[in-house]
Parts: sequence; structure tokens; C-alpha cells
Amino acid sequence: QVQVVESGGGLVQAGGSLRLSCAPSGTIFSINAMGWYRQAPGKERELVASITVGGITDYADSVKGRFTISRDNAKNTVYLQMNSLKPEDTAVYYCKYNAYWAVYWGQGTQVTVSS
Repeated sequence: QVQVVESGGGLVQAGGSLRLSCAPSGTIFSINAMGWYRQAPGKERELVASITVGGITDYADSVKGRFTISRDNAKNTVYLQMNSLKPEDTAVYYCKYNAYWAVYWGQGTQVTVSS
């Protein structure tokens, strides 16, 4: 069973930066898109950013201009560069791979931004 695994979370002060990575444990065929989601305590999981196989990106309004999603096609790895972090960015961040036959979710990585 292939899994996708996030890394790069942690504790950072407001205004700081973090870079999240997500990679599969094996080969995933026919990936259509990848995305990053987050879920804060007491809130629903929300889309943060997504990127298609063609490189088209989309961002939540709350992170536009601060976060950048990118991918390494050779490694099937997706990244989320997060700059100018705010306390309200505190959440568990999940990566998601949309493939033709299946959807893969990571276990999540905690991002905590202190004020």
C-alpha cells in the first residue's frame, strides 16, 4: 500500500518561514493533481493550495502572495513554501495526491506559528 508522507512542519515565530514536503513511499501512477490542505482545531479541513500535472496552481485567498506550491515531477514530490507566517496559519497540514484510480492522503504535519 503506497502512502504519502509529509515532512517539514514545526514551530516558528510569526513572520517566519517553513517548507513542507510530501513524497510517496512508492510509485503512484497517473497523478492528476496534488494539493495541500490544513485543519485547525475546531475547524473544517480546507484547501490551501493545489497544483495540476500541467503546473496550474490555485491558492486559498488567505495564503495568496505568501505560500507557493511546487512539484518535482521526477520524484512525484510536492512542496509548500510558506513565508510571512501568521498565528492563524497554525494547523495540521495534509498533502493529497489525486490519481486516476485513487486518492492518497498523508497523515499530516503540525505547523505552529507563535505570536
